Amino acid sequence: MGLSGCKTCVECIVFNDQYLTCMWGSKATLTANYSLYYWYIPPRSENHMPVEECKHYLQEEGINTGCWFNHSEIIQFRPFYIHVNASHGGRSLIIPTKVMKLQDLVKPAPPVNLTIQNISNNQLQLTWDSMYLKPLCLEYAVKYKSNQDTSWTEHLVSGKIFSFPSVDYEKYYTFYVKSKINQYCGTTQLWSEWSVPVFWGNNATDQGTAEEQAPWFWIHVVLPIASLMLFLVLVILLIRMERVWVILMPRIPNPSKNFEELFNTHQGNFPEWAGVSKDIVESFKPNYSESFCYVSELPPKEGSQPLWEGRDNRDKLRAPPGRFSAPASSSSPGLSLFKNSYVGV
Repeated sequence: MGLSGCKTCVECIVFNDQYLTCMWGSKATLTANYSLYYWYIPPRSENHMPVEECKHYLQEEGINTGCWFNHSEIIQFRPFYIHVNASHGGRSLIIPTKVMKLQDLVKPAPPVNLTIQNISNNQLQLTWDSMYLKPLCLEYAVKYKSNQDTSWTEHLVSGKIFSFPSVDYEKYYTFYVKSKINQYCGTTQLWSEWSVPVFWGNNATDQGTAEEQAPWFWIHVVLPIASLMLFLVLVILLIRMERVWVILMPRIPNPSKNFEELFNTHQGNFPEWAGVSKDIVESFKPNYSESFCYVSELPPKEGSQPLWEGRDNRDKLRAPPGRFSAPASSSSPGLSLFKNSYVGV
C-alpha cells in the first residue's frame, strides 16, 4: 500500500536489504498517536512467532508517523503482517493493512563508480558497481542523451555493462544508471534512485551541462595540474638560479682565508707579505747616530751683578737639594756652580 494512494495507509520499503521502514502519514494528516504491531507466519512445521510492538518509532513533533526495523528484524519469503491502531475519544482507530512479502518491497541503492571506456573509434562501454549484497538479483536501466537531444533514451540491461554502439565526437553525452530487484528474486517496481551522472565527449556547445560539470572539472582537473606546474617552476628556479639562493640565504664572509699566507708562509711579516721592497723598509727605520752638542756657561764680566744674586731670580735658579753641590775649596761660590757644568744634547 502506498501513501499516495490513500489518505491514511501504510507503506513499507526495505532499503538495500539493510533496514525496513513502515510509514503511515504525517503530523498534518494524523488525528491520533498510532502504535504498530507485527508478526510473521512461519511454515507449517514451525511454531507461530509472537506478536511484537515496534521498537523504534519514527516521530514528527512527538507524533508517531512510522516504524524503523533493523536488519535482524527482517525476514524475507515469509508473510509479514502489521497492525496499526490508536485510541482516540473513547474509540479505537485502525489503519487498514494487508499481508506483505518483504522480498517484493526491496529498493536497492543506486549504482556507483560509473566508468566510460572508448573501446573503438565509434563505440563506448559503460560499466558500474552495485552496493547491493546480491548483485545477481538486480536488473538495470541506463538513460543517456547528448547536448543536441531534447529527450532521454533509456535501455534495460541485465548486467553491469552497457555498450553504446555509435557516438558522435562533436557531441557531449550524459549517462545515468538505476537498478531494481529482478523477477528471479522478487516481484517489485521499486527502482533505486538514479546514480551520479558520468559525462563523455565535447561539451563546447553544451552550455547547461558545462555549467553542471564546471565545478568538478576545476576541482579535479585544472587545480591539481596548475598546482603541479607551479611547483615544478619553483623547483627549476631554485635549482638553476643561484642568485635566488644568494638573496634568500646570504653567505657569511670568512676573512681568515685571505690572511692564511701572511701567518703560515711569511710568519706575520707584513711588508714581505705585502710585497714592499727592503730599501723602503730600511728607509723608515729610526737613525740614532746624531752627535752630541756641548753647552757651557761663560763667567760674568767685571762690574756686572750675577743673576743669582738678584732676589727675584734667586729662587728660580736655586738647585734642588742633593742635585748639585759646590766644592769647598772654590773662592767664588757663585761662579764654581756653573764653571764645569755641561749639558749634552
